[in-house]
Amino acid sequence: MRSLRSRLSALWLMLAVSGAATAYLLVESFQQSSQARVARAQDLVVRGCRDIADRYQFFVSGWGGAPIDDRIKQDLIPVVQSALAASPGVEGGIWQAEHGSLAYAYPTYEGTGPKTDLPAAESSVIQQVNGNAQRSGRPATTENAGRSQTLIVHACPLRGPLQNVTAWTMTRAATTEGPAYAHLLTGLSVLALTLLGSAIWLAFILASWSRRIAIIESALGAAPNTADLPQLPHTGARELDRLVDAVNDAGHRLAAERERATAAERLAAVGRLSANLAHEIRNPIAAMRLKAENALASPDPARKSRALEAILQQVARLDALLRDLLAMTQTSRPAPRSVDLVAFLQATIETHRELATRSGLRLRALAPSSAEAACFDPAQMQRALDNLILNAIQNTPEGGEIVVAAEIHDRRLLFRVTDSGPGIDAGIRDRLFEPFVSNRADGTGLGLAIVREIARAHHGEARLAPVTTGTSFEISLPWQPS
Repeated sequence: MRSLRSRLSALWLMLAVSGAATAYLLVESFQQSSQARVARAQDLVVRGCRDIADRYQFFVSGWGGAPIDDRIKQDLIPVVQSALAASPGVEGGIWQAEHGSLAYAYPTYEGTGPKTDLPAAESSVIQQVNGNAQRSGRPATTENAGRSQTLIVHACPLRGPLQNVTAWTMTRAATTEGPAYAHLLTGLSVLALTLLGSAIWLAFILASWSRRIAIIESALGAAPNTADLPQLPHTGARELDRLVDAVNDAGHRLAAERERATAAERLAAVGRLSANLAHEIRNPIAAMRLKAENALASPDPARKSRALEAILQQVARLDALLRDLLAMTQTSRPAPRSVDLVAFLQATIETHRELATRSGLRLRALAPSSAEAACFDPAQMQRALDNLILNAIQNTPEGGEIVVAAEIHDRRLLFRVTDSGPGIDAGIRDRLFEPFVSNRADGTGLGLAIVREIARAHHGEARLAPVTTGTSFEISLPWQPS
């Protein structure tokens, strides 16, 4: 799934491509407009040259020819003026190879007064194009493109009594001036501002949404490691706040459902506990009653003594049962503090080393090589590990091994007690942590229930870990470094 960032970036990329295409079309349109202006200017100078040729033919008709003097030159000027009067922006004249310019006129000149002097800057170009037309006997055109305009000069041969005479016209076509160029600059400026504004706006949206999403992520990350959803703060963005409200409402409903489920589970557990407790108490009471009745009915003092011993054993069994029951139901709130895992594990197994040795078992601890100091209630956790170690000692045959390990994995602190015994009976696996569930006839079935309650008090869980041989119990706690 693509993120909002990638989608907005793709949108900005599409805007950039669209802007580049629009800019290209604007420039291309302007270039075509410039080419069209140049083409119109070419038509204008060609038509002007033809007009000069037509009027020159009328002027020399019936004329036998005479030496060229100033009077003839003055007579030719009106010919050029009348021919170019209807061609705005076109100047021209009549040229002869031997004498140069015979006549020049610029009737549409917009300056002050008529322009009568041949333009000196273009004289070489005028001479060249007239020479080309005179030598080839055909019209000739030349174009000189500059930065802001294109100079177009056209020449055409003239027939008549004068030899080597040509007419020429000249104009300039603007390429980077005028309304079209102004429109181009305006369009490109608007386009650049639009793209820049879009980029800034999209960057602001990305930064704003990223900041607001970071607020939600921080609220979720700062929440305690519980099953309940945290109360998320509003971000100020309407769409995100709708999502925040939905998450908060879902969290409230989830918490309410969890409370109801917990209450129902607690009632069910109380019912099972009461039934199992009644069963566990009834058996010792029945045994004590039977022994007491036999002792009263028998005159043998030895038999009465054995009956009292049996009654005391059943009383001890009831006392252990009640002690474990109180330990399970009255688990106090943990008091976490900094704990050295290596020292903690060594102290825990040393308590059981003598019992393990008498049972012919090896007992060892495994701790992380470079573990940080963890934070938990060491008294409660040692009590939980004591129950798991005692269970392992009681269920592991002689010659076996028990390993008590701690490790840090995926920001979880794991305590693991693994033995090489026969494993757990498949019939009680699903109910293993329930009270009064045990695979030993002399067990109360409360040890694992106490382990589970201690783990839950630390916001963790106790579980049976999958192993190929033996049995492995795990206590998983949220990692809280000291």
